[in-house]
Amino acid sequence: MHSYTIGGAARLLGVSPDTVRRWADAGRIPTRRDETGKRAIDGSDLAAFSVALAAEANGPEGEETGYTTARNAFPGIITAVKLGDVAAQVEIQAGPHRLVSLLTREAVEELGLTVGMEAVARVKATNVHIDRA
Repeated sequence: MHSYTIGGAARLLGVSPDTVRRWADAGRIPTRRDETGKRAIDGSDLAAFSVALAAEANGPEGEETGYTTARNAFPGIITAVKLGDVAAQVEIQAGPHRLVSLLTREAVEELGLTVGMEAVARVKATNVHIDRA
């Protein structure tokens, strides 16, 4: 199971560590104490929270709130992996952006992509490439 520090979660969510601490204190995102006593967030919990947070950021008609980026690399967290016999679909939540990549099942298995794992979606023309962080 992948887990993230408060700072790591903040980076993936595009907010400050203090914001993540406030969300955790308010019960919006579950945390646990790791072996050193620091707060940690399970990857699957962070993935679910990032999807919910992105939904909040969109207006009632699904309109974006104005967050844009000029870069072609979108660091985020894997929120879904759907495996078929040959093909696979991987979804990444990168801040308020949901990116979906279609690739081979073999590639997903070789990279070991799972929900809650940190990954980077790279967009070039009409293709999305996923790099394991």
